[in-house]
Amino acid sequence: MTYTAAEGRYESMRFARCGRSGLRLPAISLGLWHNFGSVDSLENARAMLRQAFDLGVTHFDLANNYGPLPGSAEETLGRLLKSDFGAYRDEWVISTKAGYSMWPGPYGDWGSRKSLLASLDQSLRRMGLEYVDIFYSHRPDPETLLEETMGALASAVRAGKALYVGLSRYSPEDTVRAAKILHDLGAPCLIHQTRYHMFERTDEHGLLDTLAQEGIGCIVFSPLAQGLLTDRYLSGLPEDSRAVKSGVFLKPDQITPEKLEKVRALNRLAQARGQSLAQMALAWVLRRPEVTSVLVGASRPEQIADSVGALTYPAFSAEELAAIDAVTLG
Repeated sequence: MTYTAAEGRYESMRFARCGRSGLRLPAISLGLWHNFGSVDSLENARAMLRQAFDLGVTHFDLANNYGPLPGSAEETLGRLLKSDFGAYRDEWVISTKAGYSMWPGPYGDWGSRKSLLASLDQSLRRMGLEYVDIFYSHRPDPETLLEETMGALASAVRAGKALYVGLSRYSPEDTVRAAKILHDLGAPCLIHQTRYHMFERTDEHGLLDTLAQEGIGCIVFSPLAQGLLTDRYLSGLPEDSRAVKSGVFLKPDQITPEKLEKVRALNRLAQARGQSLAQMALAWVLRRPEVTSVLVGASRPEQIADSVGALTYPAFSAEELAAIDAVTLG
């Protein structure tokens, strides 16, 4: 059946300007890190993208190695763009990244000019696109000069293969240096992607201030702590949970009885606000003026609707924020 986007898709979504740029991003963006690979259901991927766009989610975040298999998330998006969403390309912001291991040999990893630009060309072919909206350096390369990595990003903009460029997981100091290089090359840094959630607050002590001073937008990944800040673990470790099944990023030994008790306490605070725990966790991240958007993952369409629902609740009171701090910092 031919897809037609919901007419009211922009009625409830909030948009914010990304740094000093003219680009506005939705408060909720969809990450295709999991559940869009070649091992996953294409129909479920289609349903999730339709749900997201119908709710005003216009930003879709990928990387060259997302899958599994590596590259297959981009292939999935490319197939669905062709079959379902091609008419809406100009309403979408599509981002991808390069910097983690993608193919064998010395050129399929890290941040050399050869690696980044070859990876971008491959990503464009997989997605069937002439350009991406945002191209990121996925991580800093300690063995490649920052000038070379940033020069490759700027080259992508000059070649018309990317509209904007961004950084991921760079330190505050390297972010300042990178932003200066990109500015001088005529391709200002649009956005920085970082991990930030109630249990991970390192960026409150440096990076967020740096981004505000530099006029760079901030998009947060893992705002739900890999699912820990949802109702998934309130009763312990489900056998089909990410922590049990993969244990790569959220390990079972990190989910201690003490941590679970904190999660349950946060859930009680969320219930008092009339929210799900996930909604409260997303709203908490978005309370920061430096944060442009949060990246959410999903395994089914209903989770996307729940995430977007985080935008419908009132701002936190000082008492609520203090209660959250007492749980997470105590």
